[in-house]
Amino acid sequence: MDQNNWPKDVGIVAIEVYFPSQYVDQSELETFDGASTGKYTIGLGQSKMGFCSDREDINSLCLTVVQTLIEKNNISYNDIGRLEVGTETIIDKSKSVKTVLMQLFETSGNHDIEGIDTTNACFGGTSALFNAINWIESSSWDGRYAMVVAGDIAVYATGNARCTGGAGAVAMLLGPNAPLVFHRGVRSIYMQHAYDFYKPDLSSEYPVVDGKLSVQCYVNALDKCYHMYKSKAKKMGISDNKSLVDSIDSFIFHSPYCKLVQKSFARLMLNDFWDDPDPDFTNRYYGLEKYRDVTPENSIFNKDLEKDFMSSSQDLFEKKTKPSLLLANQVGNMYTSSVYGGLVSYILSHTLEELQGKRIVLFSYGSGLASAMFSLHFTKEDKMISALQQLKDNVSHVKSYLEKRTKCSPETFSQMMKLREETHNSAPYTPVQSTDHLFPGTWYLTEIDSKHRRTYKRKQTVPNGNICEEETQVAKGIR
Repeated sequence: MDQNNWPKDVGIVAIEVYFPSQYVDQSELETFDGASTGKYTIGLGQSKMGFCSDREDINSLCLTVVQTLIEKNNISYNDIGRLEVGTETIIDKSKSVKTVLMQLFETSGNHDIEGIDTTNACFGGTSALFNAINWIESSSWDGRYAMVVAGDIAVYATGNARCTGGAGAVAMLLGPNAPLVFHRGVRSIYMQHAYDFYKPDLSSEYPVVDGKLSVQCYVNALDKCYHMYKSKAKKMGISDNKSLVDSIDSFIFHSPYCKLVQKSFARLMLNDFWDDPDPDFTNRYYGLEKYRDVTPENSIFNKDLEKDFMSSSQDLFEKKTKPSLLLANQVGNMYTSSVYGGLVSYILSHTLEELQGKRIVLFSYGSGLASAMFSLHFTKEDKMISALQQLKDNVSHVKSYLEKRTKCSPETFSQMMKLREETHNSAPYTPVQSTDHLFPGTWYLTEIDSKHRRTYKRKQTVPNGNICEEETQVAKGIR
């Protein structure tokens, strides 16, 4: 396939993340739930969980992250030719979140924008991303940027899964001559029918989850994608080592909870171990000889194997994957935006000099199931360093915003979850929670009328430092 006529260095030009301004501490939630000490914090690897009150929904999250990205990068709304949203947080069975976002483009007069919403559990954002890349590399491209938004509110019914919730949104601006470039020819996909996690009850935000099957599906998809990616990467010259783990600077995973990510990295090492015709039992694989003949099917719930490979891969995990877990640890599972929150965390954890030339592999997973493994590299060209610096500056606020959040007690968190449950799909409805805790620049819900049409306002900072509010038009037709 001739790639010479395709746009050069298609990738991420800018990235922005939004997460809720309030959280619950996981250690306190353990006590409140009557769970054993360390079950959430050590067993799952979670510290805090962000959550939304009745003031925020999927529309407000996406409005916030899109407008913030546009403003920070001084981009004209007319420069966007494609906008697609990946989400599984459905508040309307017909009207897309993308059409709600078109309110932001109204004054610019730009209505010529391709894309709608894409849905399949936590994979929707990645599918939207692939669609955007395909558009830029196609005859349909008109030379403008594509924008992808991945956002969700992850909530669970009272019980042992509630602690794995979270919320957030990531917006990415895509185009040629980018500082973070997608690799061509290595994208690896694995899809299969499974009822591991799904949402058949449209009157509820809560999913139906088969926990054991969900882990099995995730791990199996990871194995399949990794084998396909390794083969393609070798053909494309991205990897020439028998161990891909040694060739790549970082591996970033979809993160339902952080401990699963650590287990997943160990799984990559296990796959390399199986693929190695002459494993070094005196060094990397010391003490692992007994697992040589274990089959993939029999390995998924083998606790001894899992523990030993996590131990053997610990140092590499600390170097190559743990830096991507800041938001996952502090905010929780952001569903479609989870893996891209990992990308943001990775950027935050490195200096500009450290990022240059780094190659990273991302694994995206959505229940049901759909999964993919793909890779990117950060530019090291002198002429692009300023663009890389801008990419990094875009998310420089994240750590300070994490510190500025409002801590809520488990009792308050539980009450807010009960309120969301009781008012889900209610119309008319006026939100009752305060907006005082919201970050400047946050869009929030003010009203749902009798026809289920939603109205939003934006909390923003004016030059004198005071907070003012700007009302947008009614989002008509959201039923």
